[in-house]
Amino acid sequence: MDKSAAKHLRIQCEKSLKEQFSRLDDVALVNQKKVLDAFKNQSVQARHLGGTTGYGYDDIGRDTLCRLYADIFHCESAIVSPNIVSGTHALTLMLFGVLRPNDKLLAVSGMPYDTLTDVILAENKGSLKDFGIDFEHIELKEGENQTPLFDFDAIGNKLKTEKIKAVFAARSRGYSLRQAICVEQIAELVKFVKKISPSTLVLIDNCYGEFVQEIEPTDVGADLMAGSLIKNIGGGIAPTGGYIAGREELVTLVSYRLTAPSLGMEEGSYAYGYLPYYQGLFFAPSVVKNALKGSLLFAKAYTELGYDTLPKPNMRPYDVVTSIRLGSEQKLIDFCGAIQEISPIDSNVKPMPWDMPGYQDQVIMAAGAFVQGSSIELSADSPIKEPYIVYVQGGVTYEHAVLALEHTLETL
Repeated sequence: MDKSAAKHLRIQCEKSLKEQFSRLDDVALVNQKKVLDAFKNQSVQARHLGGTTGYGYDDIGRDTLCRLYADIFHCESAIVSPNIVSGTHALTLMLFGVLRPNDKLLAVSGMPYDTLTDVILAENKGSLKDFGIDFEHIELKEGENQTPLFDFDAIGNKLKTEKIKAVFAARSRGYSLRQAICVEQIAELVKFVKKISPSTLVLIDNCYGEFVQEIEPTDVGADLMAGSLIKNIGGGIAPTGGYIAGREELVTLVSYRLTAPSLGMEEGSYAYGYLPYYQGLFFAPSVVKNALKGSLLFAKAYTELGYDTLPKPNMRPYDVVTSIRLGSEQKLIDFCGAIQEISPIDSNVKPMPWDMPGYQDQVIMAAGAFVQGSSIELSADSPIKEPYIVYVQGGVTYEHAVLALEHTLETL
């Protein structure tokens, strides 16, 4: 497709998406007010932006940032730390924090994301399995338009016949061609689980889901949720880090895994200061809105060209990812190459499949981001396996997504 045709298709897609874009503006406004109100409630001041060294005793910036997240998520407590290295690390802390030997973990949204496989099942690596924690998973059912549905019959059977310590669900799709799970579905899951087994915990992988809707899993009763600061909630500015938020007694248990049982969140310094964490959080509702608009634009354009996409352009997006079934390895490599070429960093680099740590298949990843691996910045990645689905995510500015879309259309 030449430049003129690509631009024409993009403009026509934008016109047809006006209603969806307007709805995203409304969601961003609600979330921006929520964040601003929390900043005011917590009396955030310039002194909170500075860092500390050593043990980090009485680190007012760290402690206020944790309270700020708890305020925004409407929950009792939160851990927010630059010392959490990724979303996988945050989820691992959550799981190890609340599970004990002989407990059972039940994943109800299918197998967790690839990087959690070793965390749960590996042998002689310090996994949950090594510590005597049992695990099973239940696949999602498929509803209309590939909408994921919890298999409540199977979940109920497990809860009634076995002692399940925790139910785990991931909102985002991972490397599967399905729509993300909305908070309303999480609410239904929480209500269902608690009615049968009130003591069973509901743990949520919230990666890619923050600020996509007006509410979060903790608003509807999830006991704990975890995510990464280099995805939605870091606003493309946070340089690293993750969070765990929810019930206070559970967050405290998680803090003992982050540091040590004798320390919890009493220690933990960050010499470089917290300005990018506060600033990124403040920008995040707008950044997520931009990413969602870009997601729908990619979905609309590639649907018009006959490709299978999720979300479909008439759907509400529930994470910042668009899945496009390209159908061939070469198209997948070319698409990722086009995204890399239109990136601000390393635009001269050609991404190739490689054995990425934590994944079972070779992965190709285009990510010319300011923060390494930042999924809220425009990127595209996929495992090298049929049916060769590319996962496009992020875009801190909508304009970048527009340019990237046109460039992929010209390339393919």
